[in-house]
Amino acid sequence: MPQTPSSKPDASAYQSLKPIFQFIAPYKKNVVLALFFLVFTAGISLSLGQGVKMVIDNGFISGSLEQLTQTILVLIGMIFLLAFGTFFRFYLMSWIGERVSADIRTAVFNQIIKLHPSYFEENRSGELMSRLTTDTALLQSIIGSSFSMALRSTFMLLGGLVMLFVTNLKLTMIVVVCVPLVLLPMMFFGRRVRDLASSSQDAIADIGTYAGEIIQNIKVVQSYSHEKLEQAAFGGEVEKAFEVAKKRIKQRSFLFAAVILLTFAAISVMLWVGGQDVLSGAMTGGELGAFIFYAIMVAMSVATVAEVYGELQRAAGSATRLLELLALKSDITSPEQPQQFPSQSNSAIVLNNIGFNYPSRPDVPALSDINLTINHGETVALVGPSGAGKTTMFELLQRFYDPQQGSILLNDTNIQQLPLDDLRHVMGMVPQQPVLFSSDVSHNIGYGKPDATSEEIENAAKRAHAHEFITQLPEGYQSFLGEQGVRLSGGQKQRVAIARAILKDPDVLLLDEATSALDAQSEHHVQAALNELMSDRTTIIIAHRLATVIHADKIVVMDGGRIVDVGTHQSLLTSSPLYQRLCELQFEQAKSKVTE
Repeated sequence: MPQTPSSKPDASAYQSLKPIFQFIAPYKKNVVLALFFLVFTAGISLSLGQGVKMVIDNGFISGSLEQLTQTILVLIGMIFLLAFGTFFRFYLMSWIGERVSADIRTAVFNQIIKLHPSYFEENRSGELMSRLTTDTALLQSIIGSSFSMALRSTFMLLGGLVMLFVTNLKLTMIVVVCVPLVLLPMMFFGRRVRDLASSSQDAIADIGTYAGEIIQNIKVVQSYSHEKLEQAAFGGEVEKAFEVAKKRIKQRSFLFAAVILLTFAAISVMLWVGGQDVLSGAMTGGELGAFIFYAIMVAMSVATVAEVYGELQRAAGSATRLLELLALKSDITSPEQPQQFPSQSNSAIVLNNIGFNYPSRPDVPALSDINLTINHGETVALVGPSGAGKTTMFELLQRFYDPQQGSILLNDTNIQQLPLDDLRHVMGMVPQQPVLFSSDVSHNIGYGKPDATSEEIENAAKRAHAHEFITQLPEGYQSFLGEQGVRLSGGQKQRVAIARAILKDPDVLLLDEATSALDAQSEHHVQAALNELMSDRTTIIIAHRLATVIHADKIVVMDGGRIVDVGTHQSLLTSSPLYQRLCELQFEQAKSKVTE
């Protein structure tokens, strides 16, 4: 995976997080308001020190009840203003964090959904989900909460130091000398926290990937009675993540402890020196009280900055992971200047000298020297043993991949010169294993045509012979199908997928043995629907059962990624030894099943 410059190990947390601020730019007004209330509350907080001084000198020491009452009322008024400003500061900063997090999550998803399929061969879905959820949630916390705390604490730290100088110069010098000592552990432990945070996020992604795979294949796990085995394996993954997290929190704990120790040790020294000055009359009790207030404020600000610094280091790892993903460029894109979609020509599809290797298997040719012409309205069957390259042909036609050699023409135009949306719009795919979404029936059928009316959806279901069983579901077309359509049988899933293709009404129909999951009765009905759908339409069928394609206009025999023969069923019985062998094996198996 390519790395952005921010992913280098020596890059600072700020440099890693800096590109994230482009997502904040559209909300400048909200940011300005949030900063205003942030400065406002910081100013009020700093003024509280003078209020403490007034209460002590003008109230307690003077012995006047009237002056004490007045100073307390002033102090209450300042606290009211502080609460007022805090409400708007917190609300606005939290709003910005949530809004930016939502925008980042959307941008990441929009990026993922456009990436080429080979990317998903090399990267786990669990890791991508971790980036989409966990990493963006962490950034939301940083932008909406931690960043606000850091800014506020920085203002308080600087303002507190100024007020310390104003109140007492000698005591302030003690604080100033101690501040660099507090910053040293922040720098030392912060880098370690950042590195461990990135490792922790990776470990969490591993957990999500493992759990998702087991849950998705729960029936296989239970059928082999591997529950305890998988429990132990998952426990091992969790322990790995815990060990990484333990190292991270250990470093953060050292960071907090060092800051607190050094900070309050400095305050203790300051109190000892200041107490001597009060006893000698060099300063008033109110001045010492105000100075203590500001010193504690500075100490708390330093501690908060240290804590947020650790969070920023952790967020830098998440930002790097997200930026790496957002920086990716898909290998399959529409051309910058696409050609107008061509009108119908004599040849619907032409494959010229195609050579292709999957990116994950660059040394193993998936297709070699493929030359094939498919005319409009023809039904062409692709047959051959597993691994012959049949499915790869479908993937190249839909431009999920581009061949390393040769070209594919649609209506005499290279498909790489056509807009991707237009190319895929004219093709309809019915896979051998139907893919259904975790939604209702209507959504799954309507996926073939998002603006379809309920009447069109119902009509497509009827043509796929699916309407009858759909109406028997608890809520009909609004019945929820569960994850991957788990509430339907294999044959029912297939008919929903066929209805989706019927609704799309494509120019080129791609069928990957679309009736393989059906029983004999359902296959008869669905085959009739497919025959109607295939009428006057270019159809390419991946055939595993040769009995379903003996009437195809053209049968392409493939083996080892090559076309070894082309012809009709009758001609291939005499010209192709491989086709003969496939027929003999299948028809003998069918005959033996009948005799049984």
